[in-house]
Amino acid sequence: MRIDKYLKVSRLIKRRTVANEACSAGRVTVNGKVAKPGTDVAPGDLITIRFGEHLGQYEILSTAETVRKDQAAEMYRVVQEDASMNSERNQA
Repeated sequence: MRIDKYLKVSRLIKRRTVANEACSAGRVTVNGKVAKPGTDVAPGDLITIRFGEHLGQYEILSTAETVRKDQAAEMYRVVQEDASMNSERNQA
């Protein structure tokens, strides 16, 4: 699955266009490498998302094409997340 679609389906980023822009700007890495919007991801990959000074790292657990909103958090495991980043993500 493409990283921009994964970020949207998992609701780490709420809109695919925003996920696409974040990838194009170099704010998303997969396994330590800068990810383009079309970068493929699979279970076990480590995603890092940077929003300003806030940093979040997530391990991919599932790459389902569609999930319900209440099941989206089951697609990844939080490895490390800045507390202020979590509050920003919930407001978006």
